[in-house]
Amino acid sequence: MLFQRILILSIVAGLAVHVAVADDGPRAARSVHLWYQAPPALQFQNEIVVEASQNGSYFMACGFQHGYFGMQQLSAPERKVILFSVWDPGRQDDPNQVKEADRVKVLHQGEGVRIKRFGGEGTGAQSMFDYRWQVGETCRFAIHAEPRRETTVYAAYFYLNKQETWKHLATFETQTAGAPLKGLYSFVEDFRRDGLSPQQPRRARFRNGWVKTQDGDWIELTKVTFTADRTPLSNINAEVDGDGFRLATGGTTVQSTELNGRLERRPTGLLRPAVVVVPGQDKAVR
Repeated sequence: MLFQRILILSIVAGLAVHVAVADDGPRAARSVHLWYQAPPALQFQNEIVVEASQNGSYFMACGFQHGYFGMQQLSAPERKVILFSVWDPGRQDDPNQVKEADRVKVLHQGEGVRIKRFGGEGTGAQSMFDYRWQVGETCRFAIHAEPRRETTVYAAYFYLNKQETWKHLATFETQTAGAPLKGLYSFVEDFRRDGLSPQQPRRARFRNGWVKTQDGDWIELTKVTFTADRTPLSNINAEVDGDGFRLATGGTTVQSTELNGRLERRPTGLLRPAVVVVPGQDKAVR
């Protein structure tokens, strides 16, 4: 989960990554990622349809340079949450040692949303919202970014299917030198790591991804690069499935796309922009 930030940066840099391996093999299924070909953006939205899940699963829809946003199945099938996290600047692990001025600022906390500081491998603020998403359900995520002089304000929205409305989960502000949304990606991760979970499948389709550029243009995300962490397992895959990309890890998954392979899906033109409120303004934007 939180180790993903350091892990992904190491993959990009081509550095060696240590993976904890039990005597009889890896303890976790291999993490798999989709890196989107996208320009710097002010809004990033994506959809997930989970096809197979297990306890200790993270299906991450909207990842970017300073945070990520997705959904988890925790220790039981009914314990499911929507998770949005943003990092403090720097590479520290102890959240209590971060100066107050350097900590992520909480500008909005939605009703029923829990917010706390986190540490471990990286520090920052995270928000959790209980939501019993189901296998086969289309779950929609949107992040709006407001670059400022030295910081960026990130607002996270999740679509409530039954209520047919977007819920504003949280708004965080962190030091970014005024960066827009960059380095966009998604992943599927096993964070249970009990030695048994690599034998169980985790699989999801990522579809209808779009970004809104700094010039106000909407661009559909149709091209990705497939990567994985250094866990020595081959039961992983990424593939095009109609208007989406499927990511799979664990169980009997058979790899058909080589690592660092590029995939391209057909565009649909079916933009469904999230209605989000720009921090500091009263009007909604699309």
